[in-house]
Amino acid sequence: MIKSTAKKTDQYIARKKAPKKSYPDIILIFLLIIPLLFLFWSKNAKKTIIQDANLPPLAMSGGDPYIRALMLTISASESNHNNSYFLLYGGSHVHDLTKHPNKCIPIKIGPNQGQCSTAAGRYQFLTYTWREKAAKYHPNPKKTQHGISYSFEPKYQDIVVYRWLKDHHHWELDLVTLLKEDRVEDVLTHLSDVWTSLGGGIEDNSMTPHLPQIYRHFLAKELESMSAYSGFQVGEVSSNGK
Repeated sequence: MIKSTAKKTDQYIARKKAPKKSYPDIILIFLLIIPLLFLFWSKNAKKTIIQDANLPPLAMSGGDPYIRALMLTISASESNHNNSYFLLYGGSHVHDLTKHPNKCIPIKIGPNQGQCSTAAGRYQFLTYTWREKAAKYHPNPKKTQHGISYSFEPKYQDIVVYRWLKDHHHWELDLVTLLKEDRVEDVLTHLSDVWTSLGGGIEDNSMTPHLPQIYRHFLAKELESMSAYSGFQVGEVSSNGK
């Protein structure tokens, strides 16, 4: 019994002498862990955001990679759907793209509640905006008994937007130059009067805060594709777009 008691006493003394971690040590460990957790979260959040940009490739071939990446970014915010060329405002779809659908869908929420929107396609063109821009940039207008018709097929949606974005006279600045200087935020703000979800507009959405990051992701992909595919030089569009 005496031997057993002595052993327990020794164990008690050993435990009593074991050094305790001070509060400064605990705080230091905590401060070291937080940045690592944040870094892990940031990387995964970035992957999730890019995955949430549920986009098909552009139907248009060729073109400047900086503008192509911008087109993908606009559609990530405006339509963000794997069937976006056929998308109507509100989420429904059409099948006939021989011309702009021109369907006015009631707006149920937001600053324009109570009105209706004819927004359609990958870039959510309003009917009057499409007619105006197609008259200037569409490569293949058709004469009909009712006047000029502009196909709304996917490649033509792309080409009209591409030419519009490349028109520095219209925007009163050169978007490509700004994008090459990595002034993505400035470009998106400049375009937000047209595409109101790009930041600084009246209809921001869940993608809006991440658009600069999304743009840089798409640009890297476009530059990679361009270097692997030598069929087009920067600034060219395929024969479909002239």
